[in-house]
Amino acid sequence: RHLVIPSPNALPCEGACAYVIALMAIYWCTEVLPLAVTALLPTVLFPVLGIMESKDVCMQYLKDTNMLFVGGLMVAVAVEHWNLHKRIALRVLLLVGVRPALLMLGFMGVTAFLSMWISNTATTAMMVPIVQAVLDQLHNNTTQVLRFDVYLLGLVSLNPAAVLESGQMELEELSDEEEKKKMSKGILLSVCYAASIGGIATLTGTGPNLVLLGQMNQLFPHNGDVINFASWFAFSFPIMLLTLTLAWFWLQFLYIGCNLKKTWGCGKTPSEKERAAYEVIQEEHRRLGSMTYGEASVLALFSLMVALWFTRDPRFMAGWATTTFNSDAEFVTDATVALFIAILLFVFPSEPPRFLCFWRKQTDSLSRRDSAPPLLTWQVTQKKMPWNIVLLLGGGFTLAKGSEESGLSRWLGAQMTPLHSIPPSAIAVILCLLVATFTECASNVATATLFLPILASMSQSIGLNPLYVMIPCTLSASMAFMLPVATPPNAIVFSSGFLKVSDMAKTGVVMNIIGICCITLAINSWGRFLFHLDSFPSWANVTTPV
Repeated sequence: RHLVIPSPNALPCEGACAYVIALMAIYWCTEVLPLAVTALLPTVLFPVLGIMESKDVCMQYLKDTNMLFVGGLMVAVAVEHWNLHKRIALRVLLLVGVRPALLMLGFMGVTAFLSMWISNTATTAMMVPIVQAVLDQLHNNTTQVLRFDVYLLGLVSLNPAAVLESGQMELEELSDEEEKKKMSKGILLSVCYAASIGGIATLTGTGPNLVLLGQMNQLFPHNGDVINFASWFAFSFPIMLLTLTLAWFWLQFLYIGCNLKKTWGCGKTPSEKERAAYEVIQEEHRRLGSMTYGEASVLALFSLMVALWFTRDPRFMAGWATTTFNSDAEFVTDATVALFIAILLFVFPSEPPRFLCFWRKQTDSLSRRDSAPPLLTWQVTQKKMPWNIVLLLGGGFTLAKGSEESGLSRWLGAQMTPLHSIPPSAIAVILCLLVATFTECASNVATATLFLPILASMSQSIGLNPLYVMIPCTLSASMAFMLPVATPPNAIVFSSGFLKVSDMAKTGVVMNIIGICCITLAINSWGRFLFHLDSFPSWANVTTPV
């Protein structure tokens, strides 16, 4: 009541802004409108309710963070378009082999790596058919199918031994079939979990990371670029490795077992089914052929982008952005790098120029035309780019700006002052549990968008470094492991028909605990050193305009 009908100490704009946030939260959770359409509501409601002018609202939808997302996704679209991600996946699987434990490790490792750079949805959609093809070969049933006839023969001949033997064969085959189903469930779950875990390692890997970057720049404009690609990777990549390793052990224990001879193949020659499964991977890799000029070019540009991101402002030394332009590192941001590489994809040809004679021999198309299409065309970009996420990010930045302009942030911060008596570590854990629960029912981007401005206000009110709670909750928003509807990778794997909701729930509960424990460990150890979390930074001591 006090939000919609403000008290004498509150401004009317605060209640109006709180109403818009509550409305959007309900819409995002229930999806009565598409998520991207809900993200556009502030463009109408903020001006009508007198919170912000329309021109200021619309400016929030294409900020620097949005352009970083657009540039990074264009490179990811090129990687996907040229099947470079599939080549990497199959090559890794050929290296690890098809022993159950190593096969699961291979699928998890390659899925997590690809999810660091391209959409977790696209990664899962690409990996699931490969998983199913390999499992079909491993589980190809070549055993006897005449058990019932043998059983009847035993009854007719009054031969108890035959009856007993046939019954034992049936039980063994049923037990073997049950093991195969469990293994299929475990490997499919490993793919969707790895897709969610891998995205946390890079700034562009998943939406909540970009929401954090945008909210930091929005709420704390003088933060000194404390979060960039290099600093985020240094903090989150170890979390990703630790969480992925523990997830592998948990799934192996639950669905494969700890029999080293069976799962690792210790002292055992490959079976006929394992050889057949390995041949499936070989055949898929063989169909790709040798690496084309276009693939090599996309790989080179992708590698250049990653190298430029890491060396722009590595913090332990002067980066190229500072030395080259003789200015602050914020003058050239990660978005500049991403868009530069994205533009080059539309410039460079997909087939070799005339002077590369050794490569031209492999392509006959150049002999029939003078020009080649670029590495990426706008038609492909339009078809594969998830433009809805750009609007989602923009809607989140608008809500943060509206909270700041209306004074709602300051009001919320004042209400949370009593939290000062609770240890910061306890606050962080409780908030991580809350966010991890909420993200099971709502989009991870929407979850981060709703929580981060509130957490920033709370941190300011109790004198806590905002990053101490904002970073863990951002990562927790990606820990959606329990329900099929929680995230697209879960839904894709669930649609395979092997899994029940109960399978995902019982496995996902432990996965959520693993994820939160790893995040808590990181933020209280190397995170303190990287982001100087023991002190309240000067950039966080800002006065919210009224």
